[in-house]
Amino acid sequence: MNDHPAPRGATPRPPRSRPLRRVLAERAHALTEARWFALSVFTLIIVNAVLLGAETYSGLAEDWHRWLRLAEHLCLAAFTAEIAVRACAHADRPRDFFRDPWNVFDLAVVACAFLPVVRENTTVLRLLRLARVLRTARFLPQLRIVIVAVARSLPGTVSFLLVGALLLYVYAMVGWVFFGEANPGQYGSLGRAVLTLFLLMTLDGLGDAVHAGLEISRWSIVYYASYVLIASFVLVNVLIGVVISSLDEARELEREQSPAPDALPPPARVPVPAPVQVPVPDPDVDLRTRIALARKALDDLEAVLPPLLTTHPPGPAAARTPVPATTSDTARP
Repeated sequence: MNDHPAPRGATPRPPRSRPLRRVLAERAHALTEARWFALSVFTLIIVNAVLLGAETYSGLAEDWHRWLRLAEHLCLAAFTAEIAVRACAHADRPRDFFRDPWNVFDLAVVACAFLPVVRENTTVLRLLRLARVLRTARFLPQLRIVIVAVARSLPGTVSFLLVGALLLYVYAMVGWVFFGEANPGQYGSLGRAVLTLFLLMTLDGLGDAVHAGLEISRWSIVYYASYVLIASFVLVNVLIGVVISSLDEARELEREQSPAPDALPPPARVPVPAPVQVPVPDPDVDLRTRIALARKALDDLEAVLPPLLTTHPPGPAAARTPVPATTSDTARP
C-alpha cells in the first residue's frame, strides 16, 4: 500500500463500482422480500386453483375452453417470472438458491410444465397444476409449520409403521389359526385377516367381531381385548406423541429462522469522544508560580494604597513651642 500522498494536480481515481451480479442480487432480493410480491404470488396461486376447479365442470370447460387455456398460459408465465426473480436474488451465490427446499420445489413444479411429455399428457399436467396449490404453504407460516412437522416426524413414523406391521402380522396369523375355518370371510387368508384387523384398529365394527368370536370360543375376548389395547391405545398415542414433538421442534425452528414481528431495531450507536488527558502539574513549579503571583499582588497593593505613616529625615530635635496657659490655669491659687 502506497502511503505517499497523490501529487498536486493529479486526478483522483474513481471509486470501484460494485459487480453487476451483486447489484442484481440486492435488487431482486429487495423485490422478493416486499409484501406486495408475496401477496401477488399468493393471489396467483389461488387463481390457478380456481381455474383448475372450473375445468371440472364440463359445460363451463367447453364454453370457456379458449379463455381457460389463455389464463393457464398466463399463470405459467407469471410463475416462471417469479422463479426467475428468486433465482436472480441469489445471483451472487447461486448455490444458496438450491439450499432452500421451497425454491427446489417451485423450480421442479414450474420446470416440469415445459416438458413435452408432461404437456402431452392431460392427466399428468393436471396433477402438476394441482401441485402448485401446495405452494401456498410458503406464504402461510402456520401451514408451513405443520408441513415441516410432518416431514420431521417421518423417522418416528417409519418406526411406528414397522411396529404396527409386525403387530398386524402376528395377530393376523393368530386369527387365521383360530378363526380361519369358522369365519373365512374375515380370516380366511393372511390378507383378509390383516384387512380385518386394520379396520378394527379404528374400533369400527368391533362389537360385531367380538360377538362373532364369542360364538366360536370364549377366549376370543382375550384376543380382541389385547389387540385393541395395544393397537388402538398404545400405538396411536405413541404416533400422536411423535407428531406433537415434531410440531414443537418445527415451531422452534420457525421462530429461530424468522425474526419476531415486535422486535425493535437495535439502538443507534452514538460516537463517544475520547477522554481528554489533562497533564498533572509539577508541585514545585506550581509553588513557585504561586509565590510570584503573591509578590506581584503585594506590589500592586502597595502602589494603590496611600502611605499610612510619614517618615522624616534624621536631624536636630525640633524645639518645643510652649503652649500658652489657659485662663483656668492662671486662676488657680
